[in-house]
Amino acid sequence: MDTSTFPLEATPTGAQLAIKDEFGFFSDWSERYQYLIDLGRKLPPFPEEWKTEENRLLGCQSLVWIVPQGDADRLDFSAISDSAIVSGLIYLALRVYSGRSAQEILATTPDYIADIGLAKHLSPTRSNGLASLLAFIRDTAQRATA
Repeated sequence: MDTSTFPLEATPTGAQLAIKDEFGFFSDWSERYQYLIDLGRKLPPFPEEWKTEENRLLGCQSLVWIVPQGDADRLDFSAISDSAIVSGLIYLALRVYSGRSAQEILATTPDYIADIGLAKHLSPTRSNGLASLLAFIRDTAQRATA
């Protein structure tokens, strides 16, 4: 797995502030959706052999696969979707949470979602999928601390 992509910023808070700043450059949601699609294209390659039912994230309308690795000191997540916008949502979540300690993950609420207005502009199925992704990351961190 290529763990060099994340984290981009030193802290989860720094990542969330950077996301807020970047999305602030765009004046409308068609531009923001295009940016999300572009971010999704930056996800590290996801091996075909990882696209199994065992690695599939349930609760998403799109196909999403996620593989966690690491321990309480550092958890890395690899993920991909068959949907371009969902891949962008994955990129944002991994930017905040991947490559962090379990304690950092558990202490970080995903404020970036409200900060950039994402919650108001996602369909209910995408909102549910994003909630499933964030819950998976949080549950993985919880298990790592046990």
